[in-house]
Amino acid sequence: MIVIAGLVLGAAYGARKALKAGGKRLDALQYGAGFGIAFALLGLFLTLFIDRMV
Repeated sequence: MIVIAGLVLGAAYGARKALKAGGKRLDALQYGAGFGIAFALLGLFLTLFIDRMV
């Protein structure tokens, strides 16, 4: 669940960041994909860390 939330939040954050900087639609898609992957990866590591602690 954390991974999916990270993917969605990262994609939204990346797209908003690109559009706020004056980028076009393709820039927003690229930033959204990049941030989505990065946040999903962080969510994966967080999930694994939580699972190992319990």
